[in-house]
Amino acid sequence: MLTTRTLNRTTLARQMLLERHDLPPDRAIEHLVGLQAQATSSPYVALWSRLRDFDAGEVGAMLLDRTAVRTTLMRGTLHLVTARDCVRLRPALQPMLARTATANFARSRRAEDLADLVAAARSLLDAAPMTNAQLAAELTRRWPDHGITGLGSLVQALLPVVQTPPRGVFGRSGQPLNAVAATWLATEIPAEADPDEMVLRYLAAFGPASVADVAAWSRLTGLRAVVDRLDLKTYRDESGRTLLDVPDGVLTDPETPAPPRFLPDFDNVLLSHADRTRIMSDEHRARWGGVSNAVFPPSFLLDGFLSGTWKVDGGVLTITPYREVSAQDRSALAEEGLSLLGFLAPGQDHDVRFAP
Repeated sequence: MLTTRTLNRTTLARQMLLERHDLPPDRAIEHLVGLQAQATSSPYVALWSRLRDFDAGEVGAMLLDRTAVRTTLMRGTLHLVTARDCVRLRPALQPMLARTATANFARSRRAEDLADLVAAARSLLDAAPMTNAQLAAELTRRWPDHGITGLGSLVQALLPVVQTPPRGVFGRSGQPLNAVAATWLATEIPAEADPDEMVLRYLAAFGPASVADVAAWSRLTGLRAVVDRLDLKTYRDESGRTLLDVPDGVLTDPETPAPPRFLPDFDNVLLSHADRTRIMSDEHRARWGGVSNAVFPPSFLLDGFLSGTWKVDGGVLTITPYREVSAQDRSALAEEGLSLLGFLAPGQDHDVRFAP
């Protein structure tokens, strides 16, 4: 039986949040199975919190030389992944993405019609990268009576595409232009693949975890059959739920110190379990997730657990705790916060403030 604290420390260790690691960004991104990237800065803050001497320019260079991409993957959301993982992960997720997008945007459309739509979209995007709105406008000219809402989002799910730089490069801006992933990376992407390897990688980075946790992270269905054919360790949590782990998975001592960590909005460690009590209380989860629909603010961890939110305005970091914070913890947060400001707001005067 694994206690909540054991799960907390083990997850933080696998997420590289107990200590910063000396890893190149591509290896860290692959270990974490991608980083959620709706906000441009999110994966950069996520890596800054996990890697020693992290240089955002290295990730920007990866996007520019096409060894990393921003593309739709787990949960149908935008992720930063290596080019290698784009080719490995997208086929396993493609049936889920197609099923979800068709149900949301094109429930009454025939498969043949959607195939024609995808072929036309691929031709258009190979001619020139386009935003979702631009692509939808071009397709509507060809099919004025298509009757599909969210046409750009539908195509994004049916056809593997990537957002082209400079969009996503830290410190730069650009339109969210889409290109066909296979063309951008000069390699074909299979239509489907078994998710076995992806499930093992999830457990190595987020486990031990339940089948429901894997589903919450990926949105895949039929996972019981997948885990049944894998050679996995089995545990129980304090509520009696079955938890699964990779055969060589190491558990972390629950008394291991956990330093304060600043996490970006949408950090994967906060979104990738159905039962999130290993990292946040139900009370704090309701407060954190109740800010607005589908928006999760930048957060910080104290003693390994979600304890409040933060924001940066110029050179000022404002920390909003969810509970009383001791003088010792305030000092540790301020020290880490000044380092964060050095990363996000270099060359400015820095100040760390605590909201009530």
